[in-house]
Amino acid sequence: MFRRTFVASVLAVVLAGAALVAPAAVAPADAATRTVSAKTLLRQLPVKSESNSGYARSKFKHWVDTADRDRCDAREEVLLAEAVKKPRTSKKTCAISGGKWRSKYDGRTTRNKSSFDIDHMVPLHEAWGSGAKKWTPSTRQAFANDLGYGASLIAVSAKSNRSKGSRDVAGWLPPAKSYRCTYTKHFVAVKWRWGLSVNPGEKKAITKQLNKCSNVKVTKPRKATVKRASSTSSRPQASKPWNRPGPDLDCSDIRQKVRVYPPDYHRLDADGDGWGCVSYG
Repeated sequence: MFRRTFVASVLAVVLAGAALVAPAAVAPADAATRTVSAKTLLRQLPVKSESNSGYARSKFKHWVDTADRDRCDAREEVLLAEAVKKPRTSKKTCAISGGKWRSKYDGRTTRNKSSFDIDHMVPLHEAWGSGAKKWTPSTRQAFANDLGYGASLIAVSAKSNRSKGSRDVAGWLPPAKSYRCTYTKHFVAVKWRWGLSVNPGEKKAITKQLNKCSNVKVTKPRKATVKRASSTSSRPQASKPWNRPGPDLDCSDIRQKVRVYPPDYHRLDADGDGWGCVSYG
């Protein structure tokens, strides 16, 4: 009787343990851990000529705390993630001290974080001409601080980052030849994540480099949320009387909230915020 009770107790414990671990066995794999051929992603990129007119670095607000509100901005988060020797951080400001970093672009190491830059795998200038000029400011900020895909931002020596500048794969590859395949695959993956285009010369250079690689698999990123600015004209319609000269009007004539563009011919926008007759809105 004792033996039967003991066996039953053991069996119950085993079954209970199996129930606890079963969900982990059938849990779906995280999409970010899947791999895909960089050549497949490259084929899916639109091929277009690029124009960088209107670019300004200030249009990409960067190094903000977008991750977990832990006082560390995107630059600091990358430094912490890529340190080969873990640094210390202050409790109040995320000020980083100590630590050690190695640049994958050229193999340089440093204990001075100020001598390292955080490079955008796809430069901001390159992104602008590849489609980012049509994005909303919030989308450009998300791109400039992208911590959602590990290849988007990388800590490298200032020397190597500045030699790269704003060039794409057709114009620059890392001095460390052993990293060139990884660099090219990541460049393609980041463009795919954000729906950016490549120009014909850029695609040719990327294809040439990938053909030299023994392994073209790359961690497949999740598609980023991209919002595009309104394509409607920002200029007023000629039929709007409050936006053109003519007989003097006041809000009692219009009786609705209206968008006012300078010059404010009828002095409808009292506070200069671009809206007139707000009491009717």
